[in-house]
Amino acid sequence: MALFSSSPELLVLSILVVVVLGGLYIIKCRSSSQNNPSSSVPRNWPVVGILPSLVLNLHRLRDYVLEISSTVHTLKVGIATIRIFITSHPENLQHIFTTNQANYPKGEEFAEIFDVARGTLFTVDGELFRRSRANHQGVLSNPLLVGLMIKSCRDKVEEDLLPLMAHLATTRAPVDMSDLMVRLVFDLNVMSVFGMDPARLSSQNHDRMPPPMGVANAMDTVMEVGFLRHIVPPSCWKAMRRLNIGQERRLSAAQAVLRNFAADMIAERRRIKKKGLLIQVGQEPVDVMSSYIDDPSYISNDDNLLQATLITYMIAGRDTVSTTLPWIFYNLSKHPHVVSAIRDELAPIVSRKAPSAAAAPTTTTMLLFEAEEVKPLVYLQAVLLETLRLYPPIPMVRKSVAAEDVMPTGDKVCAGDIVLVSLQSTGRMEAVWGPDSQEYRPERWLLKDGRLRHVPSHKFPAFVMGPRLCLGKDIAMALLKIIVASVVWNFDVDVLDGQVIRTKLSCLLQMKDGLKVMLNKRERSSM
Repeated sequence: MALFSSSPELLVLSILVVVVLGGLYIIKCRSSSQNNPSSSVPRNWPVVGILPSLVLNLHRLRDYVLEISSTVHTLKVGIATIRIFITSHPENLQHIFTTNQANYPKGEEFAEIFDVARGTLFTVDGELFRRSRANHQGVLSNPLLVGLMIKSCRDKVEEDLLPLMAHLATTRAPVDMSDLMVRLVFDLNVMSVFGMDPARLSSQNHDRMPPPMGVANAMDTVMEVGFLRHIVPPSCWKAMRRLNIGQERRLSAAQAVLRNFAADMIAERRRIKKKGLLIQVGQEPVDVMSSYIDDPSYISNDDNLLQATLITYMIAGRDTVSTTLPWIFYNLSKHPHVVSAIRDELAPIVSRKAPSAAAAPTTTTMLLFEAEEVKPLVYLQAVLLETLRLYPPIPMVRKSVAAEDVMPTGDKVCAGDIVLVSLQSTGRMEAVWGPDSQEYRPERWLLKDGRLRHVPSHKFPAFVMGPRLCLGKDIAMALLKIIVASVVWNFDVDVLDGQVIRTKLSCLLQMKDGLKVMLNKRERSSM
């Protein structure tokens, strides 16, 4: 299936061919767009196939995929005939992820793309996947671990996030809300996986540069280079990996950072246990690592699988929350009536939990919302779901085809085809969500009697579906509610005008240049 030879000379020649044909393609597209502006069907060129089209649209690749998912189905990529089936149709999603899911594994190539997580739940298929999922489900359903995650979030918001935001509000300087949320969620993630607080978000960091985010940045690199590996011919990125050049060199360094971090955490835990520092029953940690560190099936082969498993928990644990939070605050800033509705829903909780504070308008004490208080809030839930509909953390999922099959839409796929499922496109389909499908409107999730509307996962696939349904969905939603409620009640968050909000070329729907905001602490008298 290779488009390029592995040798450096032919690799360079192939790149030159792409550049030349890409230039010709740009000229042709500019000419044809004047005659047919709506044309978005990519052309299959000799040798390089649709690669010039991808290069041309790299700066807007997600929008491009959304366009061709409704006009193009099976594509040839070069003489090697790599066939790509792009779909966002809900019935096809149900077929791929549920009805006939055994025919659509992630495949060996996916495992190679994310080799830092090889052998884990994220990359395996079949019986190994079923056993691994059952194991992970048991870990994440442990009430002690869930309690640790909720308590860590509650304490982190109270002790670090809200005080730090209050300080930043006094500076009257722009704040990168995206960076703030990434730091918060990174701390929470490491606390749940390893049982220690890396303090990358700390209220003690008021007057000095924040601590470096090497491990978090390494996780971002894995997802960014993983994205490039999806769209670059395998022989090309594998050649770059062997030569240790370009993005592959960057990825290699990031993987080393992650493995070393995991190895250090494992070694420290074993040192503590060896010295008998955890001697009393009930003092054993309840973090994720404690569930695997003594499991023989994970600690063989120099801890490679144990490290990969913990890295996978780190990456998966932060994706939904840290990627979604900036989009929530971005949309809330654009829709002040939604902010007012959230505060109206929180007001009865405030009156119940802090009558003395409500009676003293001069106090500056900030209010924190507990998980059990915000869990039943329907409108807040609708706000989160509406954000996830338009901005799913993982906007596209890749599958392979094991055997020839026919989709519910009548499209035929063959063994060896690549299937790209655009979850973002499904969440924006007019046929599913109505003529205002592109608009941010949380009210669409509410029934007339005030209850939450149920939408099946093949129409709302933000958490994927079927056997691959996100195991941390409920935990993620609980953390999001605590964070959003506490911030919205205590602060006005205003997005600075003039920003161009762009997304990274990544497997995650992250903001490329952050989200610059002004923070204003709400006075108690205005509450």
